[in-house]
Amino acid sequence: MKRIGLVILLFFSIANIAAQSNYNPKEAFSQDFYPFPGNEYRSAGGEPGPRYWQNRADYMINCSLDTILHEVKGNVDIAYINNSPDNLKFVWLQLDQNIYKKDSRGAITNSVARARISNETFTDGLVFSSVSIEHNGKKYFPKYIVTDTRMQIWLQEAIKPSGGKIKILISYSFKVPVFGTDRMGQQKTRNGNIYEIAQWYPRMCVYDDVQGWNVLPYLGQGEFYLEYGDFEFWVKAPGNMIVVGSGELLNPAECFSQNELAKYNAAKNSETTVIIRSVEDVKKSDALQKKQPITWKFKIQNARDVAWAASKAFVLDGAKINLAGGKKGLALSAYPEESIRKNGWQRSTEMVKGAIEFYSNTYFQYPYPAAVNVDGIVGGMEYPGIVFCGYADAGGGLWNVTNHEFGHTWFPMIVGSNERRDAWMDEGFNSFINDFATKSFNNGEFKDASFFMESMLTTKWEFGDKMDMLNTAADVLQVENLGVAAYYKPAKMLRMLRNVVLGTERFDAAFKEYIRRWAYKHPTPWDFFRTMENVAGEDLAWFWRGWIFNNWKLEQAVTNVSYNTGLPINGAIVTLENREKMVMPVEVQIKEKNGNQQLLNLPAEIWQRSNEYRLKVNSTSEISEVIIDPDKKLPEWDRTNNVWRAK
Repeated sequence: MKRIGLVILLFFSIANIAAQSNYNPKEAFSQDFYPFPGNEYRSAGGEPGPRYWQNRADYMINCSLDTILHEVKGNVDIAYINNSPDNLKFVWLQLDQNIYKKDSRGAITNSVARARISNETFTDGLVFSSVSIEHNGKKYFPKYIVTDTRMQIWLQEAIKPSGGKIKILISYSFKVPVFGTDRMGQQKTRNGNIYEIAQWYPRMCVYDDVQGWNVLPYLGQGEFYLEYGDFEFWVKAPGNMIVVGSGELLNPAECFSQNELAKYNAAKNSETTVIIRSVEDVKKSDALQKKQPITWKFKIQNARDVAWAASKAFVLDGAKINLAGGKKGLALSAYPEESIRKNGWQRSTEMVKGAIEFYSNTYFQYPYPAAVNVDGIVGGMEYPGIVFCGYADAGGGLWNVTNHEFGHTWFPMIVGSNERRDAWMDEGFNSFINDFATKSFNNGEFKDASFFMESMLTTKWEFGDKMDMLNTAADVLQVENLGVAAYYKPAKMLRMLRNVVLGTERFDAAFKEYIRRWAYKHPTPWDFFRTMENVAGEDLAWFWRGWIFNNWKLEQAVTNVSYNTGLPINGAIVTLENREKMVMPVEVQIKEKNGNQQLLNLPAEIWQRSNEYRLKVNSTSEISEVIIDPDKKLPEWDRTNNVWRAK
């Protein structure tokens, strides 16, 4: 009878505890995390497997800019290589310009004005004059179907696996939108229009071992997922315009005046900013305009995209970027006269140089011959070797956007994750590394103005019931949640993993190894998880569940302090509770009345069996105060119960 009574008493005690908590240890620490084992394409250890493959697309593009009609006309030749094990009977291409059509899915789904992803004016999208195929010595005009922002081309003969090749030739044109979903557009200045041109040619969709053809439509908020390859592109523009673009300018002697060319070459070897084209040169440009247009020729290798900008209003300056092994690159900034102000765009090249040198030295070498910052209508957008930043930016704002957009060189230009599905792996990873660059640049000049440091957003918003989970497709994220779910929260998650869970040494080794493994490849979230766990030597399923696959809250409390045999000198028992579903390690500060203090670090595994943990403390006198997370590192939902004080 006594035993039965004890069991009943224990049952009701547990039931009482459970009633006060939403926490379930079997849910948080479930062993069923990975949905599939490693395979020959992607290993269980997080590396590309021995038979990993990805397809390739090399581009040759020849286009012209009509500044009267505000139109781009072009021809693109795409050399596509099928490295997959599959026969491809058709191919898919992305037609991003079609988002600017009035009846596009992007225009309809964002019909109510939503700032950066909405359109106020519309175009006809991409207009084709010719689509042809060259394959196995034959040229033909294939059947193709355009569906919103995608084109499917049916082939007369399938592209064979493991190296089969095809060439796609397309002639096209499009009107440049004034404001193109904050990715491209036109900015009026007193000295002429600035054209920022991106998503400006048909681009191959990715065919991979995870999804097959990745054909999610372009709706505006979701960004891009692209194959790697080599690009050469030529831009014909009026003779008084400066054109800047991704990669290396192949014919500077044909594009610049003798004076500009001398300064352009000097900038390549200068630690400080060299003015290549001044405000005075801009004002003279109409008088000195060449009768014939100039074709600017650019080349970039092993990239996933290209973009360019053109204006007769551009002031242009540059400086040398120092890279490892004695290598160097060229930082360039193109901006109008109006943007020269206190800490204005005349400091842009200094910022470009600082950001790229930091990331190169810390994570992975910058891979492109030049890095160009363009001032125009786009508030902030990244492309390989070139970024578009805001017309009105200055000071800390200019540093933050420049730092962030060039940080994207590493995520997703080098580590090519799928931005359209997993925004947190793109924006979040980049926001995380941005903090370190900000602390480094010019001895932390703009650290107090940092956009991506510990945000002022409240835990109640970041972990509230209306917040989207990080594992939400970019276009499914609520617009008001985008900043948190894609930028702030995943960056905070990585800080927690580095500073609280793994420690800086283990985290940094694993994070850098992830970049090395997946440089110029296509990782999934699971490849990231496996790499971090295997390199750091830690099962982190509980961590990924709480932060990425759920919107769980962290709520830890100190509920009681008692003493062995009632005497503090015999030691104390501190009772801690986990009241919500997220778990994290616990840092506990113990203060005694005799002045002694202890700081104890407890692993997340204290929550594996129950929501309650009883901590044994070697006390020497009565305990006056117990504090959980004394430095406020963790995103605690309610801090009022983080402190216990003796009555």
